[in-house]
Amino acid sequence: MATVREGNRGVLLIVDAQVGVMREAWDAARVVGNVARAVERARERRVPVVWVQHTDDDLPEGSAQWQWVPELTPAEGEPCLRKRFNSSFEDTLLEVELGRLGATHVVLAGAATNWCIRATAYGALERGYDLTLIEDAHTTETMELGDGAQIDAARMVDELNIAMTWLSYPGRRNGIAAAGEVDFAVPGGKRR
Repeated sequence: MATVREGNRGVLLIVDAQVGVMREAWDAARVVGNVARAVERARERRVPVVWVQHTDDDLPEGSAQWQWVPELTPAEGEPCLRKRFNSSFEDTLLEVELGRLGATHVVLAGAATNWCIRATAYGALERGYDLTLIEDAHTTETMELGDGAQIDAARMVDELNIAMTWLSYPGRRNGIAAAGEVDFAVPGGKRR
């Protein structure tokens, strides 16, 4: 069992809100606006904002597609971490940074729902953090399967929102909240 984090200190974690990730994402303009709203709310409440940026062959560091979307800019002093794997915890300094901030509650937003957001959400819970997924501030692309079938992006977003309300980990709270209503001091949000 994971060591459950004691206390109640929220951190807003923004994952992969990058030009190349959001370019073909479902309802990207609305989602980016909601991420921006969450960032503004966190800053107003003096809640730390941590940014995680993906690098791989399709998103080479420093390239135009690797950059943050123009509507989202880390403020001076906000930690910006690089990652190469889906989970923001794997082979990064995220846990060190969360420890430095005294974080016990991760509030999560960004992309892509079915890859990096899902992996980071489970990674946070498995490491003993409470989790709130901002239900209207994450997105992905529709997946085209080899047999002509597809998995609709909106359904993947809905599925992860539902999963985050019904998961159960000992000693941890998890749930969802809208960007305009997220309470950084109360982990878990609402249940569906």
